[in-house]
Amino acid sequence: MQSVSAESRAATAAAHRSESGQPITGAEIVVRCLAEEGVQHVFGYPGGAVLYIYDEIFKQDRFQHILVRHEQAAVHAADAYSRSSNKVGVCIVTSGPGVTNAVTGIATAYMDSIPMVIITGQVPTHAIGQDAFQECDTVGITRPCVKHNILVKDIRDLAPALRKAFFIAQSGRPGPVLVDIPKDITIAKAPFAYPRDMAMRSYNPVVKGHAGQIKKAVQLLLAAQRPMVYTGGGVILSDSSDLLNKLVKLLGYPCTNTLMGLGGFKATDPKFVGMLGMHGTYEANMAMQHCDVLLAVGARFDDRVIGNPKHFATNPRKIIHIDVDPSSISKRVKVDVPIVGDVREVLAELVTQIEASSARPDAQALKAWWNQIDQWRSRDCLRYDKASDIIKPQFVVEKLWEVTGGDAFVTSDVGQHQMWAAQYYRFDKPRRWINSGGLGTMGVGLPYAMGVQMANPGAQVAVITGEASIQMCIQELSTCKQYRLTPKVVNLNNRYLGMVRQWQQIDYGSRYSESYVDALPDFVKLAESYGHVGLQIRKPADVEPALRDAFGKHKDRLVFLDFITDQTENVWPMVKAGKGLTEMLLGSEDL
Repeated sequence: MQSVSAESRAATAAAHRSESGQPITGAEIVVRCLAEEGVQHVFGYPGGAVLYIYDEIFKQDRFQHILVRHEQAAVHAADAYSRSSNKVGVCIVTSGPGVTNAVTGIATAYMDSIPMVIITGQVPTHAIGQDAFQECDTVGITRPCVKHNILVKDIRDLAPALRKAFFIAQSGRPGPVLVDIPKDITIAKAPFAYPRDMAMRSYNPVVKGHAGQIKKAVQLLLAAQRPMVYTGGGVILSDSSDLLNKLVKLLGYPCTNTLMGLGGFKATDPKFVGMLGMHGTYEANMAMQHCDVLLAVGARFDDRVIGNPKHFATNPRKIIHIDVDPSSISKRVKVDVPIVGDVREVLAELVTQIEASSARPDAQALKAWWNQIDQWRSRDCLRYDKASDIIKPQFVVEKLWEVTGGDAFVTSDVGQHQMWAAQYYRFDKPRRWINSGGLGTMGVGLPYAMGVQMANPGAQVAVITGEASIQMCIQELSTCKQYRLTPKVVNLNNRYLGMVRQWQQIDYGSRYSESYVDALPDFVKLAESYGHVGLQIRKPADVEPALRDAFGKHKDRLVFLDFITDQTENVWPMVKAGKGLTEMLLGSEDL
């Protein structure tokens, strides 16, 4: 937590984008600041500590407020708004339980480096620390899961604090920034002055990569015998997909994406070897393990990606790691060529130097490497029983990809359905795959779809979920009705906490402790009770017609498609916790 100092106020007072000579209230300042930042949508839920702000929202027409039904959903929606648009997501919640309800959403955004500004109400300054009604230590509670937070104690600090919040959220490694505003600050008055520029002596993220390190990277890449390009969410966040695709095309090297990086490189390109990691493809994991030069771009070698770091280190390789966050480099895996900088800036320089170089990759070595990769591909690790008379969840996702032409925004909850979506929906564009990667938050799918649709009106939006996840924020069906939002909810209903059941089968002797979901609602009637369309699908032959109806006949309605799927289906391949990338289970026969 950091207050805005008098020095900071003086430093920015000389240049303002907008001024008001007459003093205005803190609530008016909040609204004016959001307008100055070009905010178009704010997600929130009112309460006592923010009512003056909501009163000013009522009077303005610069941005639209979306009333959710739970504070957690407000943060999730703002999060997805940002992920799908490269704008800063904004939400407002009240003090006490409003804040604590929002923490899960804040932590979700923090783990995935999503730029957001969260405005929270607080009890009056004189009541802070007095156990006042609906008081909690917002700064203390949220400190571990925000990039930065600010408690505003002086009305003169309010505009600079909000300007600072937007600046920090978007720059360097993005992340959520929280501004906590006591109620008395919202009715105090001060002249409005919004800083034009923002400079902070203690915060200057590196943007340009080191020229010498980039030169070393180019030399290593062009001399590689078994090269591999491994990319993560940093490619998406920096809007570098075009440069990544250009680089891979230029080199002709295999490319893999993490769960968060899907869509960064075209999934339909033959050079894409699939997602890697715990539920990645056999060919992606084998290529990662056996390459001799690895280019890591905007990824962090997390536990779900490389498995056991000691196993990963058994094969010698040279690693080039590009990341805007220096703390992510050599955090889990020692690298040889660290390049700190904005991914887009560094990739642009890499492409320029490779194009200018007279050297080219070793064609014979690369051909041999691709032959090896094609042998691994021949294992067909994503095969499943397509002749089953029970709906297979993989089949639903494949048909969704076909019906939407691969062009939908797909949000997901967390579990088996999330992995099937990642494996079988082939994303060719960035910012189309919206899911909780780092925190793994169940319940995000529906509010994510709301944020996506507000940011991308008219787009096809699908929610891939499960019967357990969807119930965690099911009340947002009401929000969708109020704002005429029309996502298609694809519920892969196997009547289990699917991923929990899978782990219990594999590691816990098939003792399914509390993973069976009994007493489920009738989702068709539930959807209809909120004013939406509900469909239940039980036969494989009915899957495609139902999806076509949802995106065709009912394109202007929210459609809840309840697919009754195979209860015993597991996600394969799988790398068990603590195992290495090459120690994969390809199916139940490996158990």
